[in-house]
Amino acid sequence: MGSTSTLPVAAPQRSLEDPLAHLPCSTILEYKKGQTIYDHDQPSNSVYLVIGGKVKVCRLTDDGKQVVVDIYQADEFFGESAFLGRANRSELAVALENTKVMTWTTSDIEDISMKRPKLAIAMMQLLVQRSVDFAERIESFSVDNIARRLARTLVRFSERLGARSDDGSIQMIPFTHELLSQYVGTSREIVTHYMNQFRRQGYLRYSRKGILLYRDAIKDWLRQTT
Repeated sequence: MGSTSTLPVAAPQRSLEDPLAHLPCSTILEYKKGQTIYDHDQPSNSVYLVIGGKVKVCRLTDDGKQVVVDIYQADEFFGESAFLGRANRSELAVALENTKVMTWTTSDIEDISMKRPKLAIAMMQLLVQRSVDFAERIESFSVDNIARRLARTLVRFSERLGARSDDGSIQMIPFTHELLSQYVGTSREIVTHYMNQFRRQGYLRYSRKGILLYRDAIKDWLRQTT
């Protein structure tokens, strides 16, 4: 009698919990563009939700340089490093625009999670997804040159923070070359060099008003240069 083989059955995909479905409304704080929300001198013991505006979260290197962790917009959380409880955290958050945030202390979230366990699952899923994103970014640092890292950064920001125009291009806020360099891991001058190169090649346009990215075209360039 012949043996039969069975194909593995894919596990059903689990839907993600929404932390907002389990968190009560809390204190709303307002910050002006460029204002520091927290830093290493005034570490936070809270987790924040962006209500409006955008926030840049950075880490400080030993020599005082900023490395951008990410940029967060409306309905996104930041400040989860507060759960570590370290007094000397080398993290800072700055409002990129006039910004409103809602805040909960870590003890508040712990108390709510005892009553609503799905909140703990939602926060864990959020942190795992960010770990996956950071792993992909580290991989890019390992295998990509600066031009490709910059192109991937522009694509990622356009997918998360951009708005599609009628011609299919993506409109983004005017990220400074300094900020892009802090995310990519290079100097502002090198970012300027490649931004000018991408502009000459027709992949983007930029001014003080914003960045217009032709995302499909720059994705094709990424595939061709693999």
